[in-house]
Amino acid sequence: MSQSITVSWSTVDAKYPEASVQVDKLPNHDLILRCQVGLRPDRVAFSELLRRYQSQVDRVLYHLAPDWSDRADLAQEVWIRVYRNINRLQEPAKFRGWLSRIATNLFYDELRKRKRVVSPLSLDAPRSVEDGEMDWEIAGDTPGPEEELTTREFYEQLREAIADLPEVFRTTIVLREIEGMAYEEIAEITGVSLGTVKSRIARARSRLQAHLQNYLDS
Repeated sequence: MSQSITVSWSTVDAKYPEASVQVDKLPNHDLILRCQVGLRPDRVAFSELLRRYQSQVDRVLYHLAPDWSDRADLAQEVWIRVYRNINRLQEPAKFRGWLSRIATNLFYDELRKRKRVVSPLSLDAPRSVEDGEMDWEIAGDTPGPEEELTTREFYEQLREAIADLPEVFRTTIVLREIEGMAYEEIAEITGVSLGTVKSRIARARSRLQAHLQNYLDS
């Protein structure tokens, strides 16, 4: 996974004295509110938000762009965008989803800039795949206690299987299964219909299940 990033405050042009309050004791909601006061976010509160959510940004970019060598640079840009736009977040409770959308939109921006050639995909096939939840999670490195398939080898194979998915399938499955976004949110981010989102997720699940069938049967 990409290395941890450090925000350059000269880059975002933020200069504030250290706050006396222990921000690491504050809930996320209060940190966000502190960042929304004034012309620019409070530096200390923003640094704490970055510390708490940096791994989420790294994870999203890792799964969306596993073969990109500059993910750390993209993560830096994500936080610059957060810094510049956090005043626009009207519901602090939705910060996590908002952050994921910024990371995903940045990924799409970069994808367009690079004019990456993606093999054409046919989404006209019958949508007969059951759109139910998988009986295992596509999550981080620490699976839940009820999972039977918790070996390091399985999750490594899972990450490789996700990376091998076509671009549109990988994006939707990452946003749904890893970030836990609603179908409507994914449709808004990716700019496609709700039906297309559901079809892509179902087909991505089907491909992952086929790829990992030996592990699922064991």
